[in-house]
Amino acid sequence: MHDRKADWVLLLRAANAGDARAYGLFLEAVTPVLRGVIRARGAGLGPEEGDDILQEVLLAIHLKRHTWREGDPVAPWVYAIARHKVVDAFRRRGRRVQVPIEDFTEVLPAPPEADPTERHDMDKLIAMLEPRAAAVIRGIGIEGASIAETGKRMDMTEGAVRVMLHRSLRKLAELRERYIEI
Repeated sequence: MHDRKADWVLLLRAANAGDARAYGLFLEAVTPVLRGVIRARGAGLGPEEGDDILQEVLLAIHLKRHTWREGDPVAPWVYAIARHKVVDAFRRRGRRVQVPIEDFTEVLPAPPEADPTERHDMDKLIAMLEPRAAAVIRGIGIEGASIAETGKRMDMTEGAVRVMLHRSLRKLAELRERYIEI
C-alpha cells in the first residue's frame, strides 16, 4: 500500500532543499486533493471561484512552503491553507449566495396573501376609539399621512397629533388584548 501523505512529506522536503522536479511532483500530487477539499468546504461557490481559490492555495503554498516544519505532516498544513482561502473567498463575496431560481420554482411557496378578515378586524377595533383618535390612526397608520399633514387636516398641532397617536395606539393594544376574538 502506498502512503501518499508520506510521499508529500518527502517531496516537500526535497523541494525545500532545492529540488525543482520534486516540487513539481508535489504540486501535481496535492492539486487534485485540494480541488476536492475546496469543493467540499466551498459548497455554494461556482466552479470558477473554486479554480480561483485553488490558485490562491497553490500560490500560498509556494510563498509559505518554507514555514512548513519538516517533522510535521504536510496534509494538515496544506488543508489549513485551503480552509483559510475558502473562508477568505466567502468573506470577499459577502453574504450573497447565488442560486438559480429556476431550480426551485416547483418547491417555492406562493407569496403570502393578505388575511381577508384582517382589515375588518382592524376597522372594528379602530371604531371603538373616540372619533378624533380614530381619525389620527386612520390618517397616519392606514392612509400614510405625515404627522404634519394629519395635524393640518384636523386643526391640531404636531405635538398634539403625536400625543393622540401614542395614546390611541396604546388604547388599540388594550382593546386587542381584551377583544382578541373579535
